[in-house]
Amino acid sequence: MKITIIAGARPNFIKIAPIIDAVTNSGKAGENISYRLVHTGQHYDKNMSDSFFQQLGIPSPDVNLECGGGTQAEQTANIMVKFERELLDNPADLVVVVGDVTSTMACTIVAKKLNTKVAHVEAGIRSGDMTMPEEINRIVTDSLSDYFFTTSRKASENLIKQGIDGERIFFVGNTMIDTLMKQKSRFIKPEIWNHIGLEEKNYIVLTLHRPANVDGEYKLKELLEEIVKQSRGLNIVFPVHPRTAKKLTEIGFKSPKMSFVEPLSYLEFNYLVERAKCVITDSGGITEETTVLGVPCITLRDSTERPETVTVGTNELIGINPAALAPYMNMLFSGNWKKGNIPELWDGQTSTRIIDILNNLYA
Repeated sequence: MKITIIAGARPNFIKIAPIIDAVTNSGKAGENISYRLVHTGQHYDKNMSDSFFQQLGIPSPDVNLECGGGTQAEQTANIMVKFERELLDNPADLVVVVGDVTSTMACTIVAKKLNTKVAHVEAGIRSGDMTMPEEINRIVTDSLSDYFFTTSRKASENLIKQGIDGERIFFVGNTMIDTLMKQKSRFIKPEIWNHIGLEEKNYIVLTLHRPANVDGEYKLKELLEEIVKQSRGLNIVFPVHPRTAKKLTEIGFKSPKMSFVEPLSYLEFNYLVERAKCVITDSGGITEETTVLGVPCITLRDSTERPETVTVGTNELIGINPAALAPYMNMLFSGNWKKGNIPELWDGQTSTRIIDILNNLYA
């Protein structure tokens, strides 16, 4: 079985690393399985991409399609044109796509038009928010895929409601957690730790990148002011996404308690997350990592495609109104935050389950 694995953006790297390990181990055990790694170049910052590949032990891609930049439509078209040529030149029995980025959707469409089967890892998650490009990517990808690997029973139920045959849906767990558990003992203390004198459980990690939070000049300033106000004087470490950095420059926001830093590597960022008092974010993936690490998390969004992080884990979904923050920060500082548990099958063995299933399907 020849598999083409697609990665296009930083969250994809975290998800594919354990899948590549599982394919390699399966091949060594005598299974007829091999892979080709295609990096679409959707997100490409040399320092960040290289650090992810090196830290997570991902082999160099067989090809980089170099499809960064442009509008969403331009990027989608560019990926489709280049991936079509790639797949024609290097046919596969199966294309494996992960997550919900533009590359996931674009490569799925190309594969299906070339009559190649597609397996979607992290299938079935839904936010219900059609203003999110990721939601559109999820829906299109799941409407075309052949095999569906889900992170939760809820995601499997979403697919069944969509009319997908249950025999093609496999609840396997979360490959992001495979990577987290493998790398946890290797987390690296970032320079910011000593630079501003951070102490364990005595600072807050903040990430923001979604348009609803960062695109409005007044809204972003109001939100940051409220976060500082409610943080009881704790240091706030804010690794700044490029789109957010531009807005911060425009509004000129500064606070002695908020440290803006360049995006961190995987091992550095999770070192901070594991030791934080709490994380305030609008990212979906971070809510999964905080749940497994047992760190309180506040999500500044109106909806989430990962409800298990709220119903089982340590996450609270509070909306995008800055005024909603105060009661949750009071809960945090009074020591009354929920303990949380680890969701079912988030045990570090998801990728092995996926490859075992594929080996059986293609036996």
